[in-house]
Amino acid sequence: MKKGLIFIVFVLFSAFAKAQCAMCRAVIESGGSTAEAEGLNSGITYLMIFPYLLVGGIIYMIYRGTQKKSSN
Repeated sequence: MKKGLIFIVFVLFSAFAKAQCAMCRAVIESGGSTAEAEGLNSGITYLMIFPYLLVGGIIYMIYRGTQKKSSN
């Protein structure tokens, strides 16, 4: 239960994270287009998801492996 709650909190808060690097922000601010800024933010969020999924999968595999060893 607690692990599921933690997962849901991370997923919900990552959906609201809108960050940019300084160079990208400067380019977008000079253009003035909000559609481009929103597209850039969505792309950054999309690219940010995969490292977290990869690390989460590795941690899950380690957890599952230790649970099988302890139950024998």
